Amino acid sequence: MDINLEGRVAVVTGGSRGIGAAIAKAYAEAGAKVVITARKPEGLEKAVAEIGGDVHAIAAHAGKAEDAERVVAETVEKFGRLDVLVNNAATNPYMGPVIDAELPAWDKTFEVNLRGPLVWAQAAYRGWMKEHGGSILNVSSIDGLRAGGPLAIYGVTKSALIFLSQQLATEVGPNVRVNVIAPGLVKTDFARALWEGAGEDAKYPWPLQRLGRPDDIANAALYLASDAASWVTGNVFVVDGGASLGGPFSS
Repeated sequence: MDINLEGRVAVVTGGSRGIGAAIAKAYAEAGAKVVITARKPEGLEKAVAEIGGDVHAIAAHAGKAEDAERVVAETVEKFGRLDVLVNNAATNPYMGPVIDAELPAWDKTFEVNLRGPLVWAQAAYRGWMKEHGGSILNVSSIDGLRAGGPLAIYGVTKSALIFLSQQLATEVGPNVRVNVIAPGLVKTDFARALWEGAGEDAKYPWPLQRLGRPDDIANAALYLASDAASWVTGNVFVVDGGASLGGPFSS
């Protein structure tokens, strides 16, 4: 399938590394102009150089409404449109049972992982998509599909993000589509604690037996942003090598 994003403009939060950078690269290679955001300017500058293509950086905090509004306004002013929003930024300051969690960790995780996607979706919708259409893609996790994993608060936020995405899909159609990608365990710095030490040739207890790569998620994100997915909204695309069929649940 030849997917072309020529003439499109995308914003990818958490775009300086890992899955976000891979999505930005896939979009740029398909012809889109891409704005990536993250908190640290130095990380953004490095990412722009590594990704290549028509990629631009704006420093912003994923959980702050004022930053979302600023980035959307700057994007529309610079490029004249905003067709695709990818809410990829996430945090996970706590690993362990919810019952033992400190409230500051709970609040921080919800601010970035759930409040963040809402405020960015609102900013994109009000700033461009309500009148012109577009696509919103929220990056969740297979930890949001069932309880019992080690990343308890993270999983709660990712489960809520799925519901939020489906609710938004019912509200903003037919001109705006909202979908979700739920990755499994992907080899990124964000998930390093879950895979480090296993070895390069490690086989994992799920059908495809390997870790995910950022490109695995980027390929799904490219499809969902394109016209090939023009009749797809409110869906959760699981990209996990079969991990959700059984075995440890990690992301």
